[in-house]
Amino acid sequence: MLVLVAPGQGAQSPGFLTPWLDLPGAADRLGAWSDAIGLDLAHYGTQADADAIRDTAVAQPLLVAAGLLSAAALGDIAPGAVAGHSVGEITAAAYTGVIGDDDALRLVRKRGIAMAEAAAVTETGMAALLGGDPDVTVPHLEKLGLTPANVNGAGQIVAAGTKEQLAALEADKPEGVRKVVALKVAGAFHTRHMAPAVARLEEAVKDLTPADPKFTYVSNRDGKAVATGAEVIERLVGQVANPVRWDLCMETFQEMGVTALIEVCPGGTLTGLAKRALKGVKTLAVKTPDDLDAARALVAEHS
Repeated sequence: MLVLVAPGQGAQSPGFLTPWLDLPGAADRLGAWSDAIGLDLAHYGTQADADAIRDTAVAQPLLVAAGLLSAAALGDIAPGAVAGHSVGEITAAAYTGVIGDDDALRLVRKRGIAMAEAAAVTETGMAALLGGDPDVTVPHLEKLGLTPANVNGAGQIVAAGTKEQLAALEADKPEGVRKVVALKVAGAFHTRHMAPAVARLEEAVKDLTPADPKFTYVSNRDGKAVATGAEVIERLVGQVANPVRWDLCMETFQEMGVTALIEVCPGGTLTGLAKRALKGVKTLAVKTPDDLDAARALVAEHS
């Protein structure tokens, strides 16, 4: 059973879209999306530096565009399930037909702007904790006023909160945590600090007419499969202010009998987690078009 997954913010790197624009039709699709959302995706994906693409309002549409371009390049496949990490959920929703690609880009542009504006209210951030036991780490974070914003499985938790709270975490690490690594993101995503963005997104989705998923869609909220398009959209809106439970998504993949996992561009993060948490499952990260043949072979074997 094959699972197709899409990464979240932080997976982007300067120039990562460059080789994809050589594929037939890719530059035209990217240009049309750029016109639709008022953002030059080709520039940011090929020429902009790391600071420019760290901007939440830029990074999020860039990631969805990359995910959709690379997924389309795989051809007509039928995965057993799809899922995305954080903003990757919009990629997954479009791939499984809940919303069209154009609507996905318009929605993620509004999401990125809303989250960037919410992040600007208070100086906040996120940090990954290396090592430790979640049963020890989570209460420790809550004691410091921090939120376990990403519970990613394979022993990885990402904390989010104010700069002062993150500094306190650095000085007072939970027992068993080897290191606290600040992430290159612009705010405390998936926490109460994003509440203003939820209100903005509730307005943004009112004009959407979602379809039910063509493939099983697994949600970050609780790792559950979601059967209706309306519920997918409702969860996408609320998720910006609630923790990502990627650990539960992977548990669901395992219960479904996953044998292979492909991560669309810019792949790497989620396959790394799967290698540690889903033993025996074949994984492949799609980084450039050079990875497509291997991905198609994996699809043929496991779809």
